[in-house]
Amino acid sequence: MKLTVVGCSGSFPSAESACSSYLVEADGFRLLLDMGNGALGELQHYCGLYDLDAIFLSHLHSDHCIDMCAYFVARYYRHDGGRCPAIPVYAPEGAAERLTTAYADTPSSTSMGEVFDFRTLKSASFDIGPFSVRTEKVRHPVEAYAIRIEHGGSSLTYSGDTGVCDPLHELAVGADLFLCEASFTHGKEDVADLHLNGREAGAHAVRAGVGRMVLTHIPPWTDAKRNLADAQAVFDGPVELARPGAVYEI
Repeated sequence: MKLTVVGCSGSFPSAESACSSYLVEADGFRLLLDMGNGALGELQHYCGLYDLDAIFLSHLHSDHCIDMCAYFVARYYRHDGGRCPAIPVYAPEGAAERLTTAYADTPSSTSMGEVFDFRTLKSASFDIGPFSVRTEKVRHPVEAYAIRIEHGGSSLTYSGDTGVCDPLHELAVGADLFLCEASFTHGKEDVADLHLNGREAGAHAVRAGVGRMVLTHIPPWTDAKRNLADAQAVFDGPVELARPGAVYEI
């Protein structure tokens, strides 16, 4: 598998990065994890506009899904070769309605469904193209899912947005790469069931025995280097900060 960081800023785009979006590729299949603010423009550096095969939306906060509205325009009004066929979109219940409301004036209330084949996420195991995936509901103010992706004996776990919880641990056990959010600063923010800090992300990595960790979803107002140091103080394996354009072979 190949993982490319399209965007990794938390809550809103930074001057250097779009919000959450990660491209996972194997056997010519392209799966996009989230499409937050600014991600669609950045995605075109790494993938053709119409070359995605499936999309996973961890939850329906705008910094993880709002560029789906722009992608709707690109697919619905495509000027070369007619309208795109519906692409599978794995998302929490109500995604079609939420995105239709956000776009405000789609041609009809069902237009999103003409280019996006919405498939409701639950805690389950299933296949997406060549990938074997498992999703689990995690702790966040809205319905949110983490995902484990396996292919060819390798594994990737993406936390989405979450507080400390056992389902995230279960998905991360033995993962080769753990793409984990670290939005909060240890000793500063303390809100249950919302986000992790660097130390909590590191503790999850230790408990799960992951091979490598990449910290992501750090908001522009948070000191990313401090979160990295906090994670390193707990987890003695390889850990680094996500950055746009970074590529990981898994």
